[in-house]
Amino acid sequence: MQTLPTPTASSPASDAFDTTIRRRKTRPVPVGAVTIGGGYPVVVQSMINEDTLDIEGSVAGIRRLHEIGCEIVRVTVPSMAHAKALAVIKQKLEATYQPVPLVADVHHNGMKIALEVAKHVDKVRINPGLYVFEKPKSDRTEYSQSEFDEIGDKIRETLEPLVISLRDQGKSMRIGVNHGSLAERMLFTYGDTPEGMVESALEFIRICESLDFRNLVISLKASRVPVMLAAYRLMAKRMDDLGMDYPLHLGVTEAGDGEYGRIKSTAGIATLLADGIGDTLRVSLTEAPEKEIPVCYSILQALGLRKTMVEYVACPSCGRTLFNLEEVLDKVRNATKHLTGLDIAVMGCIVNGPGEMADADYGYVGKQAGYISLYRGREEIKRVPEDQGVSELINLIKADGRWVDP
Repeated sequence: MQTLPTPTASSPASDAFDTTIRRRKTRPVPVGAVTIGGGYPVVVQSMINEDTLDIEGSVAGIRRLHEIGCEIVRVTVPSMAHAKALAVIKQKLEATYQPVPLVADVHHNGMKIALEVAKHVDKVRINPGLYVFEKPKSDRTEYSQSEFDEIGDKIRETLEPLVISLRDQGKSMRIGVNHGSLAERMLFTYGDTPEGMVESALEFIRICESLDFRNLVISLKASRVPVMLAAYRLMAKRMDDLGMDYPLHLGVTEAGDGEYGRIKSTAGIATLLADGIGDTLRVSLTEAPEKEIPVCYSILQALGLRKTMVEYVACPSCGRTLFNLEEVLDKVRNATKHLTGLDIAVMGCIVNGPGEMADADYGYVGKQAGYISLYRGREEIKRVPEDQGVSELINLIKADGRWVDP
């Protein structure tokens, strides 16, 4: 995928008006052939919904996602049988397609499962609230410090073999905190708060650091956008204060489906990315996983973080519009949507046209009834009959050597 070059530093005088997103500096974390953080492009992830025991179905699901731009694919591993199945899935991918960066999702007292699957994947994701299950007590009113520490010791004992395995193999871990599954002692100590989420992650980070393991990616997902935003911002601040530079995996968990699911995910993910927070993302929709990927790339493109498709600039139409703007935009998009990295403007009249589309590579502007003007940047190139507009636009792109066949 094409990515914009790293921006140069602006002068202090222009900082107040700087339109470039300044990403938080993080360490590079390898996941197979992909790197998260370290100034690399923001990475797109998703997760298959096939049962991992379905070898052929899982291979096909992973391949479908990877072919449309999903750079890291997550697979659930709820049992030892699933962990061993993942070894076969990886082999089949390499034999019939190509290596794909894989993440194993491990839950519920999963040390043995995690140790097995760590042999076969590039990254293991654990949930601190579930990795060592704490059975709730209905009559509990508080956690003593000794109880808190005792569970902390159990977590370290359980986590240490996995950390050592991943460290020695040069692989990675995601410490994936979920607001809805905080451990009971975190809830009693910090409440159902972003602070509890952050402290849960920090507990696991410190164990990893004590074992000289730093290939870590952190997530703090919530289904409510304000909680998600607060948790990630607090995590970034705490890590900065502690001298930690781990990349952050962004997502609004259980966002739902349809238009609202997309808007909800974008509200959380894009807000943080615009603040420079975030190195990888997943849009979690209650739909086929393949439908998540276009949303991810649209968010990144809208923010100028990655350039993976044509950027269309189009006015909303008004009484001055000299042609059916919606219909023409559709025709232009259908003819050019396979191109990468171009900005194409479709403007209904001359009033806003040249000014509003000044940054576009090419422009299609209504100037008089039945005719349109084609622009290269700010320069008007030719005026042609409206029914020839799309074909002449293609000819102009071809003349500049920027056309590729679909």
